[in-house]
Amino acid sequence: MRLPLIVGNWKMNGSLTANQDLLHAIQLGLDKVNCEVAVCVPFPYLQQVQQLCEGESCMLGAQDVSAHQQGAFTGEVSASMLHEFGVRFVIVGHSERRQYHAETDAVVASKAQRALAVGITPIVCVGETMAEREAGQTHAVIKRQLAAVIQTNGHCISEIVVAYEPVWAIGTGKTATPEQAQEVHTLLRAQLRAATPHPERIALLYGGSMNAVNAASLLAQPDIDGGLIGGAALKAADFLTIVAVASH
Repeated sequence: MRLPLIVGNWKMNGSLTANQDLLHAIQLGLDKVNCEVAVCVPFPYLQQVQQLCEGESCMLGAQDVSAHQQGAFTGEVSASMLHEFGVRFVIVGHSERRQYHAETDAVVASKAQRALAVGITPIVCVGETMAEREAGQTHAVIKRQLAAVIQTNGHCISEIVVAYEPVWAIGTGKTATPEQAQEVHTLLRAQLRAATPHPERIALLYGGSMNAVNAASLLAQPDIDGGLIGGAALKAADFLTIVAVASH
């Protein structure tokens, strides 16, 4: 049976001292948990966090990866580079990347492909804006975003993780109701079931302002297998509360 997965996305936060303190506090609370835990950290901190997590129950993740294998792409970081640091997960297609860096569905699919090629699990983010939700386009947007990744990576699509992050709930304090989140997760599960004979391998995470207060109601939904945690991942107590909820 697949274990729940809780992933912290630090975004552009952290420092050498703060990272050490945060991870120390988190690791003290990870004894005998019944779920998988990872933290996706800024590129400059990969080596530090790799060393701090070595032999521990917290896995290392990155927040982005290049769609290119190598070459003259200043500022880009390739999947093979991430692999050398022991990165297990990488976030692709986060709403902030789609919005601020104009990443298309095709680019996101290519990034997932690069990660899979070196054995890194891509956490593929999908989600609709408030305007799209109010226009009744939620299902169409979600299906289009995931379809691009399936089309490019169909032969190994069972190796990905999918995170539903309604754009209107990212960093806003708003959260989809458990019923709204479950509705989209049901849609994702059906789409993946049609694309692979092993849909049960794919963890579906909710990534729209999950926190210590609402985690239990969200994680109680049948198709929500874990969370992609933003702000709460920077507070050890809150993060551990979510981990504890996922472990029951």
